[in-house]
Amino acid sequence: MSILREVSNGVKQVAEAISIALGVEVEIVDSDLTILAGTGIYASRIGQKEEGGHLDGDYLYARVFRSGVTEFVEDAVRDEDYDDMGSAGTISGELAEICTPIKVGSKIIGIIGLIAFTEEQKRILLDQNRSLVTFVEKLADLLAAKAAQKELLEDAEETMNEITTILETTHEGIFALNKKGYIKQCNSMAAALFKTTKADVIGRHISEFMAGTPALEVIDTGRGYTENEEIFKNGRGQWHFIVSAKPFMSGEEISGVVISFRDIKEAQKLVYNINTRALKNTFDDIVGNSDSIKRAKKQAMITAGGNSTVLITGEGGTGKEMFAKAIHYAGSRSEGPFVTVNCGAIPPNMLEGELFGYENEAVGGVDVKGRPGKFELASGGTIFLDEIGEIPMHVQVRIMDFLQNMQVERVGGGKSVVVDVRVIAATNRDLENMVRENAFREDFFFKLSVVPINLPPLRERRNDIKVLMYHFLKKYNNFMNKKITGFSKEVEMLYMNHEWTGNIRELENAIEYGINMAFGDTIGIDEVPARLLRGNDEFIGFQDSDLPLAEQIKRFEREIITRKLKKYGTSGAAKDTIAKELGLSRATLYRKLSELEIMS
Repeated sequence: MSILREVSNGVKQVAEAISIALGVEVEIVDSDLTILAGTGIYASRIGQKEEGGHLDGDYLYARVFRSGVTEFVEDAVRDEDYDDMGSAGTISGELAEICTPIKVGSKIIGIIGLIAFTEEQKRILLDQNRSLVTFVEKLADLLAAKAAQKELLEDAEETMNEITTILETTHEGIFALNKKGYIKQCNSMAAALFKTTKADVIGRHISEFMAGTPALEVIDTGRGYTENEEIFKNGRGQWHFIVSAKPFMSGEEISGVVISFRDIKEAQKLVYNINTRALKNTFDDIVGNSDSIKRAKKQAMITAGGNSTVLITGEGGTGKEMFAKAIHYAGSRSEGPFVTVNCGAIPPNMLEGELFGYENEAVGGVDVKGRPGKFELASGGTIFLDEIGEIPMHVQVRIMDFLQNMQVERVGGGKSVVVDVRVIAATNRDLENMVRENAFREDFFFKLSVVPINLPPLRERRNDIKVLMYHFLKKYNNFMNKKITGFSKEVEMLYMNHEWTGNIRELENAIEYGINMAFGDTIGIDEVPARLLRGNDEFIGFQDSDLPLAEQIKRFEREIITRKLKKYGTSGAAKDTIAKELGLSRATLYRKLSELEIMS
């Protein structure tokens, strides 16, 4: 029997604790690749062998066993050497993994794997790769030491204490409750979130801190939950958390519940950072061959190499944020944050605090927790100030002062902080006219527009419309797993001649709508949003067609029959109804379906 297998109950507890703390799936195998413990789908595979038990293989676990070195697989789907997809019991669906050996001296006695099955779990592994590797290696050392001694994992309480010590490295609060709801263990983060000490927390009932939490129901039902938004208020204060709860077992019985929680503002910040990194844009993402868009791209590419303030102007939906991101990711700040602020969406009385942050203070009789502003969060990277024309005068003065000295002073504070950030602003308003009307500061306008870039509306680059149509067709085909091949001539003509007041955003929405509604493999007039058809003839483009009459008639027939099929369906009874309405025999209708290549 392997050393780890002798302490398998403790190994299972470690796997559960890691999964709860980090939000990813965990698998632990012994020296012959037998699964000893796991969470999620691995829990049902305990006793089975990974990679067929072949320690001499070339796949991930066998490699780590031989090398004794942690490996990180960022994209398991495309990594041919990740796993043997043909071996017995192999799981499909893994996206990424951190794989760490458990060593006693120079001998490897097992492996811990942290596995991502969802994009969210993958982001956790990718975003926290360095800290997670350190964390899991510490756990591997702990398991190895205690497995060798056969002491720690034989004592459940001591095991929990050891694991709790390691879990101090997490950014989430952790409570371990017994089956009566009393707090047996907590980490320092949990105590800090409630502004108290661990000694004050341990031994108290959870209701003193989280009154009404549904985590208590988990003890009765055995059904945990993940990322539940919960608000608590008591004599100690008010808290707004994202909470997960999971039962822990003693044999077949529920012994209690582990609660992990995080301040919602911190969770929102994490989501924001993940989303902004996920939506990375480059100049290759800017589609178009027209002279005007090529000129704008060239100017932006040259600008990307510097640090000067950029002002991007253009109508709504022309791609101002995409250009801003492309400039950021093509420059020396690409590894830093890209922070977006929609100045028009934030109430004027709150905008200053959003940009510059708050010190601890009382605002309107309410205590406001100090926090950094967007300029501080963007330090080392780029801040994108969208809808800059909506900023009130007094905030314009503060931003201009910031651009002069690159120092931030929080609202309610007296200390300045030096910030290294590039500013890119954007607007769909005529700032020069606003300056003339005294609605925008002239000195602020000149400070912003060191490098001006104007993006043309879509109606002025009509040659790009068809290119963009097929670009979005490919994008949403992939997104929705569709196989739409193109557009009817009528739709192409309609879209090429439409004014597109919403520009590229409006066109993209129209294509997405069409792919959702398409009946066959082509987007026809029936798949065009109704608002685009107002003022146009029912069959756009037929009247001006240069095609032979017979071909135009075929197109009319195809359009009419397709509409009927969408209305009534494709069953035999539906086709009888269609044939009757069109004054055709059923045989004639079937012949036309074949001649006109209508899928039914």
